[in-house]
Amino acid sequence: MFSVRSVLLLLFAVVASTQGANILGLFSSHSPSHLIIHMSVAKALAEAGHNVTVVSMLKPKVTHKDIHVIVVPMRDDQEEAMEKQMSEMAGEKNSIFSTMNRLLNGLDVMINAQAELLSDPRFQRIYDTKFDLMILGYFINDFQLGVAAKLKVPVIVDWMPAPVPVIDQYTGNPSEISYVPTLGSVVTHPMSLFMRVKNLGISLFFNYITTAFDIKLTRIYNEIFTEKDQPTLNELRRNISMAFVGCHLISEGPIRPLVPAIVEIGGIQVKDKPDPLPKDIDQFLNKSTQGAVFLSLGSNIKSSTVKPEIVQIIFKVLSGLKENVIWKWEDLENTPGKAANILYKNWLPQDDILAHPNTKLFITHAGKGSITESQYHGVPMVALPIFGDQPGNAALMEKSGYGLAIDLLSITEESLRETLKEVLENKKYSQAIGKFSALYRDRPLTAKQSVVFWTEYVLRHHGAPHLQSPAVHMSFVELNNLDIYALLLTILVVFIFLTRLVSKLVWRKLMGRAKISEAKKRQ
Repeated sequence: MFSVRSVLLLLFAVVASTQGANILGLFSSHSPSHLIIHMSVAKALAEAGHNVTVVSMLKPKVTHKDIHVIVVPMRDDQEEAMEKQMSEMAGEKNSIFSTMNRLLNGLDVMINAQAELLSDPRFQRIYDTKFDLMILGYFINDFQLGVAAKLKVPVIVDWMPAPVPVIDQYTGNPSEISYVPTLGSVVTHPMSLFMRVKNLGISLFFNYITTAFDIKLTRIYNEIFTEKDQPTLNELRRNISMAFVGCHLISEGPIRPLVPAIVEIGGIQVKDKPDPLPKDIDQFLNKSTQGAVFLSLGSNIKSSTVKPEIVQIIFKVLSGLKENVIWKWEDLENTPGKAANILYKNWLPQDDILAHPNTKLFITHAGKGSITESQYHGVPMVALPIFGDQPGNAALMEKSGYGLAIDLLSITEESLRETLKEVLENKKYSQAIGKFSALYRDRPLTAKQSVVFWTEYVLRHHGAPHLQSPAVHMSFVELNNLDIYALLLTILVVFIFLTRLVSKLVWRKLMGRAKISEAKKRQ
């Protein structure tokens, strides 16, 4: 009896060490789509019985009764600056280069607001709570790692797409640029010489951008965290326990090395079972016997900021379809026009709409989250990318055969109509994305199960430092063996120098003897 009790007590101790842990989610990115991903992680943990507190600048759409949410919104002037920047981006052609440059300049309000949040009284109250773990929703805000240092808790970083150089640096993951595309680039395999040159160029650009951001983020960190015993920001970066990344590379590709501290949770926001749709949307989709088209340009760009002439082109084409259309449009008082087959809504449960069997096409801005949900549910796409990683996502989607992409700024009625007709009527797109959907779902653990298991693993093992790659604690010189190469080069140079020196001495000695011999002969 005693042994049974001992075993039960031991099991209870193991379970209690993780169940009911106090977890802080610091999700301060001002992107609603980012927040959906991060809150889906928080919801999975709350459903597993953990006590989750979330700090955000936005009121989340995804939540749970056991998640305590603290909203610290941007100031009005910051919101206006954000709106202005987004409006400008909606009206011009953007590349990953221009987007990153904008983040360093006009859009740096996103970084500054995340810094100011830390001094807000609503946030400061979190230091009165004993937490066991912090999950940081990453978006150029790693100065917030100082919060975890003050709370004395391990950190898991949550990142939306596949690993990028900064995530690789946090975890010591190798960046194989000879065959792994950098953010925003699309390649075929094996890479040609030109593609590898291009990929290297983009990688070097990101190294420059990372350095530029590092200067700014380190300055912010040093201004906020002034305690004498506070670690440096670089020390905190080298002690991140794990990174959750929003991908599933077996299906998405390309295959690449992943250290144990990187855990794939692509599709975390997709529900196991769709929620019931709002009554009007449900009725609209159910009566869409010819199929339905879903249009959303995401959560960062408002449809009303798109040029009016482009909006009218889209309206004319969509209103002429035999399919019904659900259009995400924020200003319901001023819609593009009235049509019997179009339903406008200012907010839409995207995942649930894509899960409906009558949804046959998704017109999307090609954000990573939207692409993922469409792929999961096997819905072909027409992409209208605007900025950031969207052009790259759209190009990859098109290359994979899951739909077609159009340049939003040069769109015409004819090009849009023909593109929609092609994707709706040509079965190759639905067949291709259907195969991907089956592959995407085929995993030993679901995304939610992975989140819960690995979070509890980090909790059980007090940060799990044994998962860290040795590369995290190595300098650039050590990691790339530059000191060894320098040593070998030095040895080679010394050897050549000594060889030449000895050769000269021998030569001189031989020549000296030859001269003496010649002199003797003359005598």
